[in-house]
Amino acid sequence: METLAVALLGFFTAGYFVLAGADIGTGMLLPFLGRTDRERRLVIASFAPFFLGNEVWLIATAGLLAGCFPDFEGVLFTGQFAVLVPLLAGWMVRDAGLWLRGRASGAGRDPDAAAGRGSVPRGGRVWRPACDGAVVCGSWVVALSWGRLLASLFAGTPGTAATGAGAVVAALAVAALFAAHGAGFASVRLTGAPYARARRLTGRTRAWRSFALTGSLMAAVPVLAGLSLPLAASAADGATLALLVPALLVITPFLVAAQGWTWWAFRHRVSGPSYL
Repeated sequence: METLAVALLGFFTAGYFVLAGADIGTGMLLPFLGRTDRERRLVIASFAPFFLGNEVWLIATAGLLAGCFPDFEGVLFTGQFAVLVPLLAGWMVRDAGLWLRGRASGAGRDPDAAAGRGSVPRGGRVWRPACDGAVVCGSWVVALSWGRLLASLFAGTPGTAATGAGAVVAALAVAALFAAHGAGFASVRLTGAPYARARRLTGRTRAWRSFALTGSLMAAVPVLAGLSLPLAASAADGATLALLVPALLVITPFLVAAQGWTWWAFRHRVSGPSYL
């Protein structure tokens, strides 16, 4: 049961990094990919159908960690408090920016609207850029926080937040990987000028190949970081695992199927803004 619990934890963690890493990375690149309000809405529309479902994988990971590895969860959450607080704050700021972006009031048209490129409510001239800033800043904070957390895990010190030059390098490297993964996702989903800018980042590699490559790296990083952790030794008692692990094995196929259906339903490139 301990082995199955560890395997499930690795599966959920890797799934989160691959799936949510795509929308986080795209959010990090929002100012580069979208130069006008309509283009930024197009970029957000590329991951709008996915980001809530992607976050379910993080919730599942946290729940599995707390239920099946309570001792390790306590050490990790206590020792990494200084990392988890900005990570959660960045997550909330980013999601708030996405949800509140379309709530601008007022009427009027911006220069893009006058040129036939869409309308922006007068109140949105300040509101939407502020929300876009929240999306970008929140995405960067989340990516950098994950990098710092992974630095501690790779060092084998989950109970102590990483500091020094090594932590900075690791945070920047992981953030760069998030951004590269976002660029690959954007090149698969976008059209027009935002697509052309995404292709400038991915190079001549086919869009799906670039996305698959960065996705493989995104999955490998947390799994490799977890190999040195004493997860099996800190697993819950046999009775608890005997209850939780079979339940997770039953639920997991439904989660995967729902995720697969979402990606299939929204498999086509976006050509217009969404409601966000």
